Amino acid sequence: MPSPAAPGRYDSGPHPRGGRGSRNPRRRAGRSRRFLRTAGVLSCVLLLGGAGTYVWADTRLNQQVDLGALGARVPATEGTNYLVVGSDSREGLSERDRKNLNTGSAQGRRTDSVILLHTGANGTTMLSLPRDSWVTLPPYVDPGTGRSYRAAPNKLNAAFSLGGPDLLVRTVERNTGVHIDHYAEIGFAGFVGVVDAVGGVDLCLDKAVRDEDSGADLPAGCQTLDGAEALAFVRQRKQEAQGDLGRTRNQQKFLTALARKAATPSTLADPSRSFPTLRAGLDTLIVDEGTELPDLMALFETMRKAASGDGRRLNVPVADPDLRTSKGSAVKWDDRRARALFAALREDRSPG
Repeated sequence: MPSPAAPGRYDSGPHPRGGRGSRNPRRRAGRSRRFLRTAGVLSCVLLLGGAGTYVWADTRLNQQVDLGALGARVPATEGTNYLVVGSDSREGLSERDRKNLNTGSAQGRRTDSVILLHTGANGTTMLSLPRDSWVTLPPYVDPGTGRSYRAAPNKLNAAFSLGGPDLLVRTVERNTGVHIDHYAEIGFAGFVGVVDAVGGVDLCLDKAVRDEDSGADLPAGCQTLDGAEALAFVRQRKQEAQGDLGRTRNQQKFLTALARKAATPSTLADPSRSFPTLRAGLDTLIVDEGTELPDLMALFETMRKAASGDGRRLNVPVADPDLRTSKGSAVKWDDRRARALFAALREDRSPG
């Protein structure tokens, strides 16, 4: 899908950082409201865990991604946009862990899930972007070889594997026109640790889920998934009729259940759960340099709202879930409906 903006906008060179000087009064008022909400959440954390816990957590943030240094950015858009990525990084897993979790031994990082999370005056939207989406990668320089590549069509997952978070952010912006304000990525070990730290996540399945590749072997009905079971569930797609699209729906379903469980008073008020949850999440979490602990709290609050029904959980509109390409089967977005959805997010309108 080509860029929704005029040709050449994203490839003409660096844009002023965030374009934030052009924000209007409504944008500033929205930021003030977000600051007050974040301050409220932060106050609760300080009361529960103490200032020492806050300082400890803040110093543990792995701020690897410098969004301000990226060239060819889109201008700032209304509201706040988070790019939330689940990667298949095995960092933090022992050989035994990899075997028990059926993660394999692949090196490096690839995306297992890509979610564009928007919050603003018209509520929150959790939008899944299938990792096999057929998109246009912007020009980039291979970080390993220094070789330059022109813009070309490829799968969304390729952006991450070829150029890491930087190229993934630029690719999402190029194909949606939505400015990414914050980036957050968590690997397998962190995901499993968070689920186990909250005591498992309650989920109801309409049918049994069995997948040899991911290790999923779950009966139909309501049950509590531990970290290993949860990871297998969100990774499996072989038995999903719609493949990658079915997996993104499962991921949304699970993430909302996880956010709901982590936000319960029994979890927040119990240091034996809240502190391990925070520690497990930070162990493999990678964020951008502009993300501080209050921003992560705001991100969690946004996910909690989506989980509680005070928001929208969507998949990008699709025209062909099995597009044949030179890179194998891919997911082709519905051009007209996708453009309308992205325009609503850019303008902080409720998606029609």
